[in-house]
Amino acid sequence: MSKCVLIIDDDPAQRRILAEAMKRLGFETKMAEGGKEALAIMQSPQAASISLIFLDLVMPDMNGHEVLAHLQKINAQQPIIVQTANGSIDTAITAMRSGASDFVVKPVSIERLEVSLNNVMKIKTLTNEITRIKRQTEGTMTFDNLISSGKTLSRVIELGRRAASSNIPVLIEGESGVGKEMIARAIQGESERSTKPFITVNCGAIPENLIESILFGHEKGSFTGATEKRVGKFAEADGGTLFLDEVGELPLDAQVKLLRALQEGEIDPVGAKCPIKVDFRLISATNCDMIQLVKDGKFREDLYYRLNVFPVMVPPLSERLDDVAELANHFIVRFASEEGKKITGLDPQALKLLQSYEWPGNVRQLENTIFRAVVLADTPYLTISEFPQIAAHVEGFEATPPSLPETSNEAPVYTGPAMIGDEKTNPQMVDISHQEENGAPPVGVKILTETGHIRPLDAVEADMIRLAMGRYRGHMTDIAKHLGIGRSTLYRKMREIGLQQGAN
Repeated sequence: MSKCVLIIDDDPAQRRILAEAMKRLGFETKMAEGGKEALAIMQSPQAASISLIFLDLVMPDMNGHEVLAHLQKINAQQPIIVQTANGSIDTAITAMRSGASDFVVKPVSIERLEVSLNNVMKIKTLTNEITRIKRQTEGTMTFDNLISSGKTLSRVIELGRRAASSNIPVLIEGESGVGKEMIARAIQGESERSTKPFITVNCGAIPENLIESILFGHEKGSFTGATEKRVGKFAEADGGTLFLDEVGELPLDAQVKLLRALQEGEIDPVGAKCPIKVDFRLISATNCDMIQLVKDGKFREDLYYRLNVFPVMVPPLSERLDDVAELANHFIVRFASEEGKKITGLDPQALKLLQSYEWPGNVRQLENTIFRAVVLADTPYLTISEFPQIAAHVEGFEATPPSLPETSNEAPVYTGPAMIGDEKTNPQMVDISHQEENGAPPVGVKILTETGHIRPLDAVEADMIRLAMGRYRGHMTDIAKHLGIGRSTLYRKMREIGLQQGAN
């Protein structure tokens, strides 16, 4: 679904001009002839689809400042761009104090409009991200905080909201990277336990000999190395929610204790003389075929039916490609801000490429792909050139990776899957000890001598610094950051190999 802009203007010609400009910039539009009609739209179900408001200040039924005041009461976070023929500083200051996000003067060029829209949407995305992180930390994250614009995930959200209204055990199933933990947090955030602890346990990451101690706790001296009493994860979740990720990895011994905890509401810490009562809500998640695990005798059948009271299946990203655009733009704004890059979005062909890929690694793979593209990009928009590994897997697309600055050396060439989890291509490493067919010298940093032996470490390090100097054009902060060393260390190493300091 495209982002939608509400245009509020009493001039029909101006509304048509703005609507056409919005269309060219990739936005859908809704129209309002005046303030009263606009407020009615923003108080109706249509408001959920409005990403941004374009407001004229001078209108006959209600002026823009009055509309701004009412909109602040309805939704103070709604981005609003104000437009007026009066370009005075006082007018701009008054509009911004009333809640406007930006201010443009008629007639506005499409270039100025594009800059304003991109800036406002970037601020909105960052604000939403801060709100999401804050809510996630506080345990008050809801389904409204999830990034989804398509209909495929609506069934999951509907089921999640129903589950949140009770303490029923929930089993969230889905491939790795689809966002099962986000669904669990949203269930917690919309339940009566929203302000209580949300304790996460990755059952596949705990050593088998420690799993009972970590989950249920232990008494001091109960086994060798138990030098002090430990409160288990169940006790930590008392009053709140316990999220068991990859629950299918639990060993059978721990499954017996988990079954008792669910049935009796009490746990037995290792070495304890009597059980302890706990009040918790259990949400489990898995990417395994639990039925098959039960058949293979790796998971208790009675426990499976205790966990699978309310199943929620999260579809893979390949089945909800209509979410790719919104997710990608969210990640672009986030990573561009973190990396200090002025990147505002995807060009149409790049977006088409991302929406044509199957995403075997799901949302996590998309996130990492965007991160890499943002780091590599040198233009305001991400193009197909920033996604060569993805383009190689989608028919009809061809990308030329951005070339590195010319150096006297070459680097090893890696050809492999677009991301971990994509088994369509077998990784291959080109032998860097051989010359290219055209006789060009090896690419990047040579690691072998002409006789096939490993080069000395200090020589390879010196070449790496020279390569980084060329790649980042002498910017010392970038060079140090990407080499993973401090600036003072970089200066020292440059002096040792006789390099002059470039621009800072």
